[in-house]
Amino acid sequence: MAMYTVIDLFAGAGGFTRGFVDLGFKILLAIENHEIVAETYKVNFPDVHVIVEDIKKVHAKDVLDIIGESPDVIIGGPPCEAFTRANPRRRKNPLERLYEDPLGVLVLHFIRFVGDLRPRVFVMENVPGIMDDGLDEVLREEFKRVGYEEIYFNRLYAEDYGNPSHRHRVFISNIKIRPKKLKKRVKVIDAIGDLPPPDPFYGIPNHEYVPVSKSKQKRMAKLRWGEALVYYRGYGGRVLTNYVRLHPYKIAPTVMGSSRFVHPFEDRILTVREQARLMSFPDNHVFLGGRDIQFNQVGEAVPVALSKAIASVVLKYLKEEKEI
Repeated sequence: MAMYTVIDLFAGAGGFTRGFVDLGFKILLAIENHEIVAETYKVNFPDVHVIVEDIKKVHAKDVLDIIGESPDVIIGGPPCEAFTRANPRRRKNPLERLYEDPLGVLVLHFIRFVGDLRPRVFVMENVPGIMDDGLDEVLREEFKRVGYEEIYFNRLYAEDYGNPSHRHRVFISNIKIRPKKLKKRVKVIDAIGDLPPPDPFYGIPNHEYVPVSKSKQKRMAKLRWGEALVYYRGYGGRVLTNYVRLHPYKIAPTVMGSSRFVHPFEDRILTVREQARLMSFPDNHVFLGGRDIQFNQVGEAVPVALSKAIASVVLKYLKEEKEI
């Protein structure tokens, strides 16, 4: 039986791809402009053709010349900085976020690819803030302009599908995406409790100590579960945290590229591998580059457990559509 085909725009380290691969989809091509991040993707998915280029410079014809025909599915997560409420510099005018912000406009390039390649299904991930101030209706019109009349803003929580950390995201698609929720949450201790101490002896990739200053370590030692070392203000005066000591018997807070967590029982920062487990990456999914770049790749990914749940809905839709 032929596999359904996918291309991944803004592929990052491959969290979105991983879930679709696990469900049997064939990833034909990925686009990622950050060279080190693209290398991470290539190492984990060696059979996928990766275009390492700014998506604004890539055209549908370039993709078709490589893959031969339009894919069944397009997935991707354009950068969210222009839309996230955690950004204190988010523009007040919502139209400027989409049409003028250098990162915000990348959403339009996702839409351009959808319009040019006409997949049976597309799924675009972003923060719920992309719907603020009437932008959801603007996006409906943009997708309608390229030929997709029915648009759904599927708001999903990653922890409902087996991810050990909280993550609330919207998945904009031409189909309804409502995966069946799991009855039981995966807690921090479930995700990282079986890992040995960070030591090269164990051969676990990306599982090395993260150095911190002595003063910061002393302050970390005083943290109780759920307390943070750093508090700061986001858009609209929202109070946000960093360096939170994780509660072992709850899910973790949202993993972001800038977020660092303190181990529940040890006075140290979580390793990249531990953080990756909080995003449900398997241990054989490796991250290249410097440590901060590795943390960024983890934090900017679609959690694998959530990606897999979405892929299951897409797979069911494609099979039923074919039968009709």
